Amino acid sequence: MESFDASTQAAAVLDHFAAPIGRAKGPFVLGISGLQGSGKSTLAASLVAAARARGWDAVSLSLDDVYLTRAEREALAMDVHPLLRTRGVPGTHDLALLASTLDNLGKASPDAPVRLPRFDKGRDERQEPSSWPSVVRPPRLVVFEGWCLGVEPAADTSELVEPANALERVEDADGRWRRWVDERLADYLPIWARIDALVLLQAPSWDIVATWRDEAEEPLRRRGDPAAMDAVALSRFLQHYERISRRALETLGAKVDLVIHLDAHRHAIASGVGVRPARDIF
Repeated sequence: MESFDASTQAAAVLDHFAAPIGRAKGPFVLGISGLQGSGKSTLAASLVAAARARGWDAVSLSLDDVYLTRAEREALAMDVHPLLRTRGVPGTHDLALLASTLDNLGKASPDAPVRLPRFDKGRDERQEPSSWPSVVRPPRLVVFEGWCLGVEPAADTSELVEPANALERVEDADGRWRRWVDERLADYLPIWARIDALVLLQAPSWDIVATWRDEAEEPLRRRGDPAAMDAVALSRFLQHYERISRRALETLGAKVDLVIHLDAHRHAIASGVGVRPARDIF
């Protein structure tokens, strides 16, 4: 099968959505959803570069950029469940910051610049706002990426009863953490509703995610980065996301506007239009 590199992929995606982007009255929010290691940030950077090459102002924003601070997650760990120290699951993002950033981008000006939040994963802490990149005019395109974009709460909460893995079985034996996290997904639905078009990087399976994530850790391990995870730590880390990731694999393909299927090497092998009803801007 033919594969497509990120720049070719980005050009095809922009071609697909060029008409609604051109008609949008404000910044067009193009979402990219995909599991850990699927290439979301690479595609986002390529989309921004391709858009600017077409003369469109474009910026990127990641769900990872709006993690709660370490102190805020410590408070959740004390008040709700210890597993909430680990960033990433629903409930560990500052949705008010994300919503206000999206709101303000449409009003950006030299007199009222908008700063784009950024998070330092090495320090596990939000960067100082003074270091955030600044936007001084409304962009035509906002590329918004995240591992769980578009995922909805469980349709039947009975699916939360059985643990999905060892982490849930041992560290969430009563199911309190997974129920809380799933309930928090409802808080994200107004954010998902602000996405004008959603692209899915469809992984071949959940099992490949561990391989992709390990590849990302290898350079950190080689240089002795203290934040690097060995195989045991990485396995535990990924189990925080397994339940919702498997739901994404099973459900998102029928809800998004464009699906890009990936092989085990993260090569895009095919794409197709999803079946979500068109919005008013289309």
